[in-house]
Amino acid sequence: MSLMSKLAPIKARHEELAALMSGGDVQGEEFVNLSKEYAELEPVVTTIKAYEQALQEQEDLQDMLADPEMKAMAEDDLQRIKEELPELERQIQLALIPKDEADDKSAILEIRAGTGGDEAALFAADLFTMYRNYASKHGWQFEVMEAAENDIGGYKEIIAAINGRGVYARLKFESGVHRVQRVPETESGGRIHTSAATVAIMPEAEEVDVDIRDEDLRIDVYRASGAGGQHVNKTESAVRITHLPTGTVVAIQDHSSQHKNKAQAMKVLQSRIYDAQRQALADERSADRKAQVGSGDRSERIRTYNFPQGRVSDHRINLTLQKLDKVLSGEALDEIVDALIAEDQALKLTELNAA
Repeated sequence: MSLMSKLAPIKARHEELAALMSGGDVQGEEFVNLSKEYAELEPVVTTIKAYEQALQEQEDLQDMLADPEMKAMAEDDLQRIKEELPELERQIQLALIPKDEADDKSAILEIRAGTGGDEAALFAADLFTMYRNYASKHGWQFEVMEAAENDIGGYKEIIAAINGRGVYARLKFESGVHRVQRVPETESGGRIHTSAATVAIMPEAEEVDVDIRDEDLRIDVYRASGAGGQHVNKTESAVRITHLPTGTVVAIQDHSSQHKNKAQAMKVLQSRIYDAQRQALADERSADRKAQVGSGDRSERIRTYNFPQGRVSDHRINLTLQKLDKVLSGEALDEIVDALIAEDQALKLTELNAA
């Protein structure tokens, strides 16, 4: 199918939406939904019109080449148009890529220490700091929901909510196993150890995204234990919610309020179930998810942080940056994120053009 034939339905839908909204017959939630769809199509249609105008201008300029007096000027303008058209075409093709409905959402971040004992927990803390700083850089809100620390300042597990528009779109390719190679502070012999931590990025689910019935939940309250403030072992503020159909369990005890712990646990539970449903759907749609950048496979080793050589390598796109400190500070993480998004777009464009 040619590009132009793909554009006609988009323009027609844009005009249809404009007519529906101006007719006065659509109100309430339906009007809100139509307005949202119209707003999403507006920049696409603007680019389409610019593309069509450039094509027409190119055709007019080619006709002018036959006129000796206009030829020189026409050649200059024609060169400009030929340089503009590929970028306009690329912008349109990117807009034609099916949109991930979760891209605009906030996200739940989960980091768990893997192989490596205390060193893995310290690395999990390093990753947590990286994402917290990255969130601050982008103006996102960052809230710790649950944290299980070890005795030396590391995290066995930590869960945080990152709130902002488009958080999931920027962070979704961070899911997977992150590996670190360095000499641990506890290592007296100076030997390099390899440890790992698992990162999971899930779109924050809303009630409309996933149907969870009250009768499918078992909610237990108990006294918090370990680090957690003055409420520890005094009140039954900790909450554990089990989703019986899937066996998904979320326990939150980080706050002194049982009500807040329950609300946080429900938020994480909804997001885990929503994420699992999305992954199952992705499995069905793709025969070979390993070929995709964002396979979401939590067991896949995606990145190595090598301290002796000061480098970070993302194994999915063969990208290596000699900026270990800047990546872990969150300052240079965008260079990796942008490269992953570009690779994902390239793969989807290839698939789109082959259709």
